[in-house]
Amino acid sequence: MQLEDIKGLGPKTINLLRRLGINDYNDLITYYPYRYDVIKKTDVVNGEKVVIDGVLESLPTVTYLRNHKDKMSFKLNTGDHLFNVVIFNRGFLKSKLSVGTSITVIGKYEKNMIVASDIKFKLIGDETRIEPIYHVTTGINSSQLNNIIINAINDDIIDYVPDYLNKKYDFKDKLSCIKKIHKPSNMNLEDVKNKLKYEELFLFMLKMNYLKNKRGERGLERKVDINKVKDFINTLPFTLTPDQEKSVYEIYDDLISDKRMNRLLQGDVGSGKTIVSFIALYINYLSGYQGALMAPTEILAYQHYVNIKKSLPDLNVALLTGKLKVSEKKKIYKELEEGSIDIVIGTHALISDDVVYHNLGLVITDEQHRFGVSQRNSLRNKGVMPDVLYMSATPIPRTYAITLFGDMDISSIKTKPNGRKEIITYLKKDSEIKDVLTMMYEQIKLKHQIYVIAPLIEESDKIELENVIKLKDKMELAFGKVCKVGLMHGKLSASEKDEVMSRFKNNEIQILISTTVIEVGVDVPNATMMVVFDSYRFGLSALHQLRGRVGRNDLQSYFIMISDQEAKRLKVLVDTGDGFKISEADFKLRGSGDIFGVRQSGDMQFRIADLKNDFDLLLQAKEDSLDFLNNHVNEYKYIYKTVEKLDNLD
Repeated sequence: MQLEDIKGLGPKTINLLRRLGINDYNDLITYYPYRYDVIKKTDVVNGEKVVIDGVLESLPTVTYLRNHKDKMSFKLNTGDHLFNVVIFNRGFLKSKLSVGTSITVIGKYEKNMIVASDIKFKLIGDETRIEPIYHVTTGINSSQLNNIIINAINDDIIDYVPDYLNKKYDFKDKLSCIKKIHKPSNMNLEDVKNKLKYEELFLFMLKMNYLKNKRGERGLERKVDINKVKDFINTLPFTLTPDQEKSVYEIYDDLISDKRMNRLLQGDVGSGKTIVSFIALYINYLSGYQGALMAPTEILAYQHYVNIKKSLPDLNVALLTGKLKVSEKKKIYKELEEGSIDIVIGTHALISDDVVYHNLGLVITDEQHRFGVSQRNSLRNKGVMPDVLYMSATPIPRTYAITLFGDMDISSIKTKPNGRKEIITYLKKDSEIKDVLTMMYEQIKLKHQIYVIAPLIEESDKIELENVIKLKDKMELAFGKVCKVGLMHGKLSASEKDEVMSRFKNNEIQILISTTVIEVGVDVPNATMMVVFDSYRFGLSALHQLRGRVGRNDLQSYFIMISDQEAKRLKVLVDTGDGFKISEADFKLRGSGDIFGVRQSGDMQFRIADLKNDFDLLLQAKEDSLDFLNNHVNEYKYIYKTVEKLDNLD
């Protein structure tokens, strides 16, 4: 059912709902409250919250303040006392308030004055009222949204949990759960939430397992001599680690099988995923197909291009980015369509409508979480049935990875290449800044380079933070006579960022002051130190990603966090360099969305379930979804058809 079909909803309300991401009937009834206000009458105690009924003793007066704000004042008679009431930014209620109007006031009492936070026109009396609170937008409040949802709920609600599972877990029917979560009579909502969470997770895992079965479709036919692959590996100037070697052979087996590859290659920062991807491209080339590698930024694409040209000098490798001249792009388009280009490296320019491949056989996306689902699929769908390899430098504990990426096979690289030294990590207080500056000076004397990270670009009124501009001034004061200090932040254009990063790579800048716009995977071997101010503001995985920008050589490198807060949490990074352990700690502390630093576009957006707190429920839903697909599809075709329609992760 569409919103337009719901009785009582006009165009203005529908537009407000769509602003909240509510686009149809199902979106509306599953737009759950994120908390509840329990309102009951309280005693009047100085300095405490007060909920009290009364009658207006005076007409309200409204004073208009700066920035379109206002203050409304009136007297409230409770029968026992006469209170002065002040409430901010409710001037629009003045027309509804006259002498004799009965209201409930909620606020804080101090010295015969109530500073109100809300006014209710339905008296609380002796009842206890539970009010659902929703995420809302300008033009609609929680009370209005709740009324819309309650009025819309009807018997036309589909329960996506099969009957046999509802009985197995003693779940209530979905209609009563939906009614109760939006209009609870008490706060005993555990059973209701469990049912709705389970349904969401069951559908998610059903979708994942459905996709995995679907991707068991036939892949490209390939014949590749394994000895040629081994010969290439033997020409490398280093020996592959056991994990790299295992990953290579897992990819090789996928490519020569008759099923389409859909694999995630995950590894810690600096673990050597890139060379594994190059070997995959070489295997694909040996079987007569074109390969494409998509990187999130031009500087990273260029870095891959230079490195693959060194590794595979006999192949025709092209670089396709938005920066190229039109004539250069047209030349590459022509050669890709004709098939004379073996491998193309690029940014999202690889998925433009102008790009037509001769016989695309392998698609690799680097830092896969940086691309939206539609971007990844646009490249994947450029070939007839190309094999797909996703790479991520954000390691996820295997238990979580198997679930979150349930539609993919997973290769993990944990061991680091030989010759890499462990990065020495320190946690320093703000008062120890002199020690940090001394350590930085030692690196400058050795002709090494340093990253300095600040969380913000501008001053915050609420939080005292060093911003990058002031930080640059301070660093120039300390080191300006002995080295060049550069600046990079989010407000620079893409070309300006590339220019600054190139100057740093070329050692024209020795200290780079930056926000976290430093690109994952950018390789500056001479950078041996990173200093992160206010490091408590970052997740552990984000800090570990930053740490991976140094130590990309055989030199001893250092990572220094400066923070007076959250020392216990940050000490995890001092104690271990294992990205898998760190991401597990991050998952437990912050949740799945923050493992990546950003929410994945469209991949995992649950309305009520939470992967961190409901992980056991998710594992159960995974097991049940597999059983459903194997044994119950014919009994519940309406559920299976829903999963087919929900095919937006494919």
